[in-house]
Amino acid sequence: MGKIINSTFVSLDGVINHMPAWHFGFTDEEHDQINEELLLGAEGLLMGRQTYEIYASAWPGRDGTLADRINSMQKYVASTTLDTADWANTRVIKDDLVETVAKLRSEPGDILIHGFGPVTHTLLRHGLLDVLHLWVNPQFAGVGTIDDTLVREGTNARMQLLGTRTLGSGVVILSYQAPD
Repeated sequence: MGKIINSTFVSLDGVINHMPAWHFGFTDEEHDQINEELLLGAEGLLMGRQTYEIYASAWPGRDGTLADRINSMQKYVASTTLDTADWANTRVIKDDLVETVAKLRSEPGDILIHGFGPVTHTLLRHGLLDVLHLWVNPQFAGVGTIDDTLVREGTNARMQLLGTRTLGSGVVILSYQAPD
């Protein structure tokens, strides 16, 4: 049985969007190595339409180990508006996201989600998020609205702390798992 794993960058004030304002000054070799390890450990990548469009416009033209992995791995995009996906090895989930992810979760291999948008909130509400890695950047974003944060009405779930890791940049990775 695989796990559904989320990896999300977040500012001190809970912002997950507007990353140029608070995130990129904290990326370094250590950060990239841990991020790459998470990706290399996954069998698939699950995205919402917006993340898919950003990734599909960027990754197919890149080279290197990480790009090769992302471009060759199985990708799933949850969208009610997207009919087809041109990026290699991508399947569009148009039907019931919860049912589809429950089936994927019952198969071997972990599935990674980058970012904490509607897809992750839906999975969290239905008990389908197994592991959460929050990369807390030591900066207040100072931009955005409530829609740019982790906060969503109806998302109430308890998680158990797996561990913490402090990076040299000051980023703290808080790792949680769903309770047994």
